[in-house]
Amino acid sequence: MSEEDYRDEMLELAQISARAASLGLRLNIQRFWSDEMAKPRYADPKRLLRYGSKVFSQNDEDGIIQEIFKRIGTAQKTFIEFGVETGVQCNTAKLLLEGWRGLWIEATPGDVAEIRRSLGSYLGSGALTLRESMVTAENVNDLFVQAGFSGEIDLLSIDIDFNDYWVWKAIEAVKPRLVVIEYNATLRPPMSLVVPYEPDKLWDGSNYFGASLEALVKLGRHKGYRIVGCCFSGSNAFFVRDDLCGDCFLEPATAEEHYEPPRYYFSSLNVGHPAGLGPYVTV
Repeated sequence: MSEEDYRDEMLELAQISARAASLGLRLNIQRFWSDEMAKPRYADPKRLLRYGSKVFSQNDEDGIIQEIFKRIGTAQKTFIEFGVETGVQCNTAKLLLEGWRGLWIEATPGDVAEIRRSLGSYLGSGALTLRESMVTAENVNDLFVQAGFSGEIDLLSIDIDFNDYWVWKAIEAVKPRLVVIEYNATLRPPMSLVVPYEPDKLWDGSNYFGASLEALVKLGRHKGYRIVGCCFSGSNAFFVRDDLCGDCFLEPATAEEHYEPPRYYFSSLNVGHPAGLGPYVTV
């Protein structure tokens, strides 16, 4: 065997080994998820984690969002999400493909260009409005209004990795039925902490970011929202407007009841092929 053939064979074996390791990781995560869901804590049908599933969301948010709207209904099937990157791992891509209308805001020019390339038909039809901008507490309301969104909307999703709390606190232009917002699961209840507001600050990859779940629950109460659940990965919390909750969700509506610990590895559980977005035809 020549040296070149030997290198090729070793490379192929390394690739096979990597694929096997990746498959083993996904199988272990799936098994762990199933084992957790079998525990008494998750038995109550009002607990939203029982309904989690992934289509385009990073974790199980797609299924949880679907279940929430089954319980509270929709108004106009409208959404706003910022921090979407290219859109292939966000909380509203599934809704867009299902006929909803909404606004995406993204600050990275390359990601905006990719959205324009892959979702041009949705932009052209007006189903999706796209704005390239960094979102701050100072500009968030103007961004919404200038894009034609105000008053009641169905879903607001906030994921900017640092100033999420302060931006939600500042929002007045829209009144969502459901708010999905990132929390810092490192800061367990009853810790009520939030990073100081710095409009230009970006996440540095550490666990110094955002706000604890308890801090967000307090802010939600002030704004008229009740926590109804968190996703399995400990990444996002779900808040429903008080007037819509009724007895649809698990009580008590506290951080202690709904907190999920950081299981960020859960995002490694993909749904098959790598995610990709493009035009679909409804039949």
